[in-house]
Amino acid sequence: MAYEKITYELHGPVAVITMNDPATMNAAGIDMALELTDALGKAAAEARAAVLTGVGRGFCSGANLSSGVGTRGGGDPSELDAGAALVTHYNPLVTAMRNLPIPFVTAVNGAAAGVGCSFGLLGDMILAGESAYFLQAFRRIGLVPDGGSTYMLARAVGRARAMEMMLLGEKVPAAKALEWGLINRVVPDADLLAEAMKLATELASGPTKTLSMIRNMGWASLDNSWDEQLMLERENQRTAGRTADFREGVTAFLTKRPAQFTGA
Repeated sequence: MAYEKITYELHGPVAVITMNDPATMNAAGIDMALELTDALGKAAAEARAAVLTGVGRGFCSGANLSSGVGTRGGGDPSELDAGAALVTHYNPLVTAMRNLPIPFVTAVNGAAAGVGCSFGLLGDMILAGESAYFLQAFRRIGLVPDGGSTYMLARAVGRARAMEMMLLGEKVPAAKALEWGLINRVVPDADLLAEAMKLATELASGPTKTLSMIRNMGWASLDNSWDEQLMLERENQRTAGRTADFREGVTAFLTKRPAQFTGA
């Protein structure tokens, strides 16, 4: 697929996916959603970690309403289906982010609004520039949160703060997001991509299959019972123990040298 709304670059073992529509502050239309989904599949096939960021003043300003997302011209307004594009495009995209088999770092610059807020919060490690902010903008246009926001927010910051974000639609600056436990780190704006790359490169040098299982176990823990999670740990430990990286890790530990993981 040729990309027009994003860029894709491979820096060694790290895939960098950049939303690239600065005129709209990287609003995510259906065209961008398709390109992002394709790029994530590409990253999963050839990289050991991925970074998602945006160009210009914003990470992602939300869905591109000017592209007609969720509308149908003419007819009875009661027949419009503002959720149709979620089923066909946006839900598959955010699910691809959630299920990515490699570590996923989001580098949030400027606004992460609407579905862009979801994109930012789907990172395994979420870095934000000092000027970044997170905004549940949906109530401002008479819509409900989507992109998995209603699932993630309450689990990340508790019901009360999630309700505050969703009902009031106020900006949550990066510093407050860090204080709330919504994100991992805040860095100077000028250092954001470099810090994200440093972190992604470190993750890419790790035992890829094991890290994939860890990220999936982290998501599963949000819904599993105690017994289900213990069984998942048992099953994944069996799988991890059969990898070449496990053997390398033990050998390196016993011989007191740094491990050289290959992802096998």
